[in-house]
Amino acid sequence: MLERWLSEILGNFLLFFEKTSYLGVFFLMALESTLLPIPSEIIVPPAAYLASKGKMNLWGVILAGTLGSLSGALLNYYLALKFGRPAFLRFIKRYGKYVLLTEASFMKMEKFWHNHGHISTFVGRLLPGLRHVISIPAGFARMALGLFCFFTTIGAFIWCTFLALCGYYFGKNEALLKEYLAKGSYGIILFCVLIVFIYVYFKFKKNLPKP
Repeated sequence: MLERWLSEILGNFLLFFEKTSYLGVFFLMALESTLLPIPSEIIVPPAAYLASKGKMNLWGVILAGTLGSLSGALLNYYLALKFGRPAFLRFIKRYGKYVLLTEASFMKMEKFWHNHGHISTFVGRLLPGLRHVISIPAGFARMALGLFCFFTTIGAFIWCTFLALCGYYFGKNEALLKEYLAKGSYGIILFCVLIVFIYVYFKFKKNLPKP
């Protein structure tokens, strides 16, 4: 029953993108990067599948998804900047269950950002459960807007490219698409661990007293 439900959703997304094209990808990815629980895995691959059929352009899908992600992240950034941490915590306590965000998960995400600094804005865009909220602690910390946009765009571009390639090459085979999305996600997580390790290593090395 779940598989039939997912197939219906993907079918509806295909029809949606046939009507709205890149604007639809941009809009949904912007929403996905706010607090709305819309998985990007059911947004970009169907659009990229249409690209494989010649109805859209692959790079157009990737660009629309990346810019949409940046727009949604900027909204979170400015809301966090304007209202601050206490107001956001009150929001989570009252409405967090509706956006699949608990106070405990937010605390973990905030700790991750404070432990790793600016690089977490990039890494967070590639990790499930973090990509749609990692911009919030950046806003709390008043991270430089240029750096925020740079790290967010690079992370969103990598993620959208991965999703688009999966949809482009495997979109006609739902089982194969799910398999490669899962395998690729694990690979991206390992990549993020490596990036954080390298960052922490050089940061620690830089702080060592010179002989």
